Amino acid sequence: MPVPTSAPTEHQLLRDTVRAKIHDAIMDGTLEPGERLNDDELIGWLGVSRTPIREALSQLARAGLIEMAPNRYTRVTTPKPDEVVEALQTLGVLFGGVVRLAVPRLGSASRKKILAALDTTIAEFEAHDVTAVNHDALDVFGLYVAECGNADLQRVCRDTTDGLGFRLRLPNLDELVDWDRMTEDFKRLRAATEAGDNVAAELATEAIHQLPGEKH
Repeated sequence: MPVPTSAPTEHQLLRDTVRAKIHDAIMDGTLEPGERLNDDELIGWLGVSRTPIREALSQLARAGLIEMAPNRYTRVTTPKPDEVVEALQTLGVLFGGVVRLAVPRLGSASRKKILAALDTTIAEFEAHDVTAVNHDALDVFGLYVAECGNADLQRVCRDTTDGLGFRLRLPNLDELVDWDRMTEDFKRLRAATEAGDNVAAELATEAIHQLPGEKH
């Protein structure tokens, strides 16, 4: 039977544009954790009607960046210390597979780019620059995602990793995890990536994210 095809409607495109603008404002800190989002203020800022804004906020809530309670509040998610391990492990399940797929596929330019990003992140770990780590470590794994060659996995990561990574944005993250161990595991990831050893890279990634299985 013929399969109907249709281009995205103007309404859908508007919703997606609104979602991207609010998403970017959350991720870059313009909208801070716990900040309440008022429809009228968002309408004034974005210059669109209420409907695409509410739809965009619902999507961001499903991604974990927004908290919504009907007739009470809509606000930017506030990271909580007791959610750190759970968020880390969920990222580890995703990124472990991503890294295992990506490492054998890396060309010389892509490998060089990832190694440079790892060097930056490792230096930030060694300096205990928590703010920088909170932003850059997720971006490192985003480079592997781009190279993994699996469209389904890329889509899952695109839909979920920002919300999970945002839950790790705590100023005292270095007190909530084994920071020194994590630093060494990032070094293991770098060495395995440079050597093209995807299994070792996967294990290092899972260790970074506190998944059980290896004894140190």
